[in-house]
Amino acid sequence: MLSTHAAGGRFRGGALPWRLRPRSCLASPPASSGGGKPEKERPLLVERYRDGVTKRYMSDGNSKLQIRLEKHESPVKGVEDENVDSLIPQAIRDFVLPAGFPGSVTVDYLEYMLLQFPTNVTGWICHVLVTSSLLKAVGVGSFTGTSAAASAAAIRWVSKDGIGAFGRLLIGGCFGTLFDDDPKKWRMYADFIGSAGSIFELATPLYPGYFLPLASLGNLAKAVARGFRDPSFRVIQNHFAQSGNLGEIAAKEEVWEVGAQLLGLSIGVFIMDTAGVKSSYLTLTSTWLSIRLLHLWLRYQSLSVLKFRTINLKRGRILVRSHVAQHTVPGYVVCNEEENILTWQRFLHPKISFGVPIERMLGGEESSDKVNRLLKLYKNEKYVLFVEQFGSKEPKFLVAFKEAATSMSVLRSLWQAHWLQKNQQNQDVVFSWLEDSILALEDGFTDFLEQMERAGWDQNQIILKVPKEPILMLEHLD
Repeated sequence: MLSTHAAGGRFRGGALPWRLRPRSCLASPPASSGGGKPEKERPLLVERYRDGVTKRYMSDGNSKLQIRLEKHESPVKGVEDENVDSLIPQAIRDFVLPAGFPGSVTVDYLEYMLLQFPTNVTGWICHVLVTSSLLKAVGVGSFTGTSAAASAAAIRWVSKDGIGAFGRLLIGGCFGTLFDDDPKKWRMYADFIGSAGSIFELATPLYPGYFLPLASLGNLAKAVARGFRDPSFRVIQNHFAQSGNLGEIAAKEEVWEVGAQLLGLSIGVFIMDTAGVKSSYLTLTSTWLSIRLLHLWLRYQSLSVLKFRTINLKRGRILVRSHVAQHTVPGYVVCNEEENILTWQRFLHPKISFGVPIERMLGGEESSDKVNRLLKLYKNEKYVLFVEQFGSKEPKFLVAFKEAATSMSVLRSLWQAHWLQKNQQNQDVVFSWLEDSILALEDGFTDFLEQMERAGWDQNQIILKVPKEPILMLEHLD
């Protein structure tokens, strides 16, 4: 986590309190007095990682940079300051508990989940037993005769479900932090993945000997899709509950969903009863493909009408780009219409990488001068931004975050990166370009926030996550 000492306030009156010059101006501080002896080795900053690794940047007194790796016994905690006294290993905590636990949930969360777990275990045991009975009822074995066939079929069926459930386990444990940021995208991708699962299931009549692996793959894909679908839709339901009526919203959603289910089952039975579908596998698959494509198109249309007031990375980019280019901030309705649901962040422009080690910003340079200049330039910010590929056709912006960084820090770095993209300069001194962007940020960001508020955006709902690592710790700056 990064602590900084703010030296001085904001720039006032348009005058530069200091101006970056070539390296000699911001070289390491002069050697201590005492007969011209070289300066002793001194620390500059530290990067800490959650696995306990510390990367320490040192100046040897001759403007030469040294980087030391250190390993600590106890893991370094992330921005969310986890409970050190917990007996739960860090890896398990990250997998099964929400980020920031226990501070991010209510006090009764863990006790409820510990009781809910055995409750669900007993429920699934009952499911296995009932499955065997259902299969016997449709003619697979019987209670009066041999039940081996029904038991074997039940085991295969339940095994298929178990393999599928493993996909939901992975999604919930490894990707739980994704859904608050961009529920539209993950809800759409859930349908894509579910469609892929249906393809495996459609292939089972062609290869009946491979029923279990094909059905298991199909169920796995569908379970992964459900792992993306359910959390995403809960975020969407919470968006609808403007009056705090989340329970009622969920209940009415059941009415809509069950109504659609009954109608869809009726139409599906009618289609299956037609002569062409019953007699031709090709007709069956063609019909499925046509209806599935219609389903995906309708899903995209339904997600496109959502109008979120929260600010994620996509909508944040749209807002800052508009303000930097036109000095206006679009309202949430216009912004949501402009937002591309399917686009990945890596394909957006300008290219920005968050959570980058300082070593990458140095680009192989071994001089401590550059580190000093970066720290001095960003002494009033909770992040450090530098440019990779400066002078090329499209620069890439690298951002590292300090200990006290917040979502607002991410938004400020986003604004600065878009200003740099718009005001590219054909010059060799990148620091002068960065300094101009800092001045523009100081002058323009307040107006940006004011326009956001007037446009109807909720500044308390800025969902821009600060990367968990590395975390910058400032150790020395003259």
